[in-house]
Amino acid sequence: MQQPAIHRWIKTECGRAKYAELAARPGVAARLRLGWFVLIAALRDWRLPDQPGGSAS
Repeated sequence: MQQPAIHRWIKTECGRAKYAELAARPGVAARLRLGWFVLIAALRDWRLPDQPGGSAS
């Protein structure tokens, strides 16, 4: 099964769950919130090892 490309940047299980929750919301404000979340999560998870199927915690 192919992983979404965002999993390359957001590596923790809780971060991926939050991403899915935010991505499901409609609206311009929700898209801005999603972009902000991805930016911060990618910076925080940058040094974590890439774990394709599991949690990085």
